Amino acid sequence: MIFVFLFVVGYPLTIIGGIFGKNWATGFDAPCRTKNFPREVPSVPWYRSSFAHCIVGGFLPFSAISVELYYIFATLWGREQYTLYGILFIVYGILISVTACISIALTYFQLSAEDYRWWWRSIFSAGSTGCFVFLYAMFYYFKRSNMSGALQTIEFFGYTFLTCYVFFLMLGTVSFFASLNFVRYIYVNLKMD
Repeated sequence: MIFVFLFVVGYPLTIIGGIFGKNWATGFDAPCRTKNFPREVPSVPWYRSSFAHCIVGGFLPFSAISVELYYIFATLWGREQYTLYGILFIVYGILISVTACISIALTYFQLSAEDYRWWWRSIFSAGSTGCFVFLYAMFYYFKRSNMSGALQTIEFFGYTFLTCYVFFLMLGTVSFFASLNFVRYIYVNLKMD
């Protein structure tokens, strides 16, 4: 049954998506002109380092969802029922907007320090929220749950790791596109000397 579904639905949709992607793909429009030789980046204080940006960019979105995480973990791994789906949707919207705003602010601080290497830092700064979620999952497992045994431990941390990786990719993507749109906006509207 699964193979029939895969070949009847999955395979044709993959082909159609590939055709759409090939026919309507556009070239990448860089936010500004680049030079052949990269400019030297000045040294920055510790609070403008990549690690500090990852801590700030990960902790602030995590603080927006930290209250709901207990209820989500209690629903998934405990015996409670989750009934506040409207609030969960609102918290998801808050998470996305906080991630975008923090990413724009951190990208601005980085560009104002004459550091033009914002691409990967924008992904890692917001993606580090997944690391904070994993740390909370460890706290939940050891302090709040009554799970024990090797099988439950492997299952819990395996699924949690995959979920946190999805968080990393999702919020890193949101952060990158927010930063990219911000950089395009400031370079289009900035009057160069």
